[in-house]
Amino acid sequence: MVATGACTPVGGSSIGESLTFIPTAFATPPEAERTLTFGYSAINERYLDRVPIAEAALEGIRGFSRIDDTLAADRQGDKVVLTAGRQAVARYAAAADNDAAGWARLTLAAITDARRTSDKMHQASEDEVLEAVFDATLAHLDPFSRYAAPSEARNNRANRNGFAGIGVRYDKIGPQGVEITEVISESPASEAGLHDGDILTQIDGAAVTRMEIERVSEMLRGDIGSRVTLTVVRKDSRRSETVAVRRDLVIPPTVAMTLDDGIANIKISGFNQKTASSLKQAVREARAALGGRLNGVLLDLRGNPGGLLDQAVAMADLFMAHGRIVSTAGRHRHASQSYDASPGDLAEDLPLVLLVDGRSASASEILAAALQDSGRAVVIGTNSYGKGTVQTVIRMPNDGEMTLTWSRFHSPTGYALHGLGVLPTICTSDGTAKVDGMITAISAGGSPVAANLALWRASAIEQKDLRKQLRATCPSERHGYDPEESELAENLLRDRQLYARVLAVSLPSGGDTTTGAGRAGHASTTEAAIQAH
Repeated sequence: MVATGACTPVGGSSIGESLTFIPTAFATPPEAERTLTFGYSAINERYLDRVPIAEAALEGIRGFSRIDDTLAADRQGDKVVLTAGRQAVARYAAAADNDAAGWARLTLAAITDARRTSDKMHQASEDEVLEAVFDATLAHLDPFSRYAAPSEARNNRANRNGFAGIGVRYDKIGPQGVEITEVISESPASEAGLHDGDILTQIDGAAVTRMEIERVSEMLRGDIGSRVTLTVVRKDSRRSETVAVRRDLVIPPTVAMTLDDGIANIKISGFNQKTASSLKQAVREARAALGGRLNGVLLDLRGNPGGLLDQAVAMADLFMAHGRIVSTAGRHRHASQSYDASPGDLAEDLPLVLLVDGRSASASEILAAALQDSGRAVVIGTNSYGKGTVQTVIRMPNDGEMTLTWSRFHSPTGYALHGLGVLPTICTSDGTAKVDGMITAISAGGSPVAANLALWRASAIEQKDLRKQLRATCPSERHGYDPEESELAENLLRDRQLYARVLAVSLPSGGDTTTGAGRAGHASTTEAAIQAH
């Protein structure tokens, strides 16, 4: 009887022979096995729905085809068969369904045999092979679970948490060097006098034109307090200058504000660890500058893909005195949480309008749903993206990371955001004429918005047809920067009576936004009640 996870190559060699021949480009099988074991276990324990490790691992082995499309794998009873061009390469005794270590050993054995058979697999690095395995595994689960190899993971962590660098964004390497496309405000580069359009030609005396773009990034980053010497050609004078820059923690800005005739127009581009504090500072500056002339706040979330959950919660709390902000529900014991507002923030009394579009997702939707359901904001735009799942980021033994879906968001009134998104009170999907008609209908009390929102809040996650019809009432579109939407929002904030009427339309009826009553799954309405708005 063959031992669990053992490999029997078709050519007749034993498992011992299979595992002793590891090509030099894949030189750390123990670390690879630890990474595979860890990854399979994490999926089995934390993913939103239960996934047997056997299923995850088999999809991972099939991922070899991402490197060489002649490779395939299939399970035949208690065996896993690896094929190349429909010719069997090796057979393996399947491990127990939830034996992570056993399936990791089997995957590593399959990698070894595939690398013997396929030149493309042989030439691929360890990172590339593991990326193909985990990409295939996670793609089988949902569009938002994903794997990042170590180099990409480091960049991801830097974007989330900030990084020790100089604070520039740049384009690809050209004949002269690298063009600086953006100098981040209040960064070391800004303080050193670098400007957009400057050409970076040397880093610590080394010519940039001889580097890969990844190497440029590596050399610009370093320990906090360390120095890097840059040679730049100035955009305006075309003179070459040498500049010494002291590296520091850089967190990309995500909040930008303009003050226009009593309105604080605040654009939020993402949610990193500094976004909530930056928004609070912007509101503080608006109050200081305008005092009693501050008519309200416009939060522009169009095109915002989301980011950190805790930042969305803190930003909602800034405008809410009490009530539920968001709750999450998942299979893992730590995946189910609830977050409530607390009183005492400086923006709880300010009229508020939010702009959203079809690219407003995740944390943007949490913020919009919380402020709409709590009666704190009028939402203008199109249906948001409908990305209502929570991802946990797991650092892997190889320094890569796995982003894994593990729970769903629920709005204060209890509806699941996933696949539905946020329904604007004023829909701009069909242009200005429709918006004007909607405002007239709202003023006259004849708008279908309230009825549609009631259906929206009562729809259960399983009612896919109903949710599809609801989304069709205000089709999701990508609007980006639409000055007419911004003007509409600002005019609404200046007209307090109209603002109050529109705000009242979006208030939940019969639901308790503090406790989340009216929870999804208790719908008594029918699909026939849906009206276009």
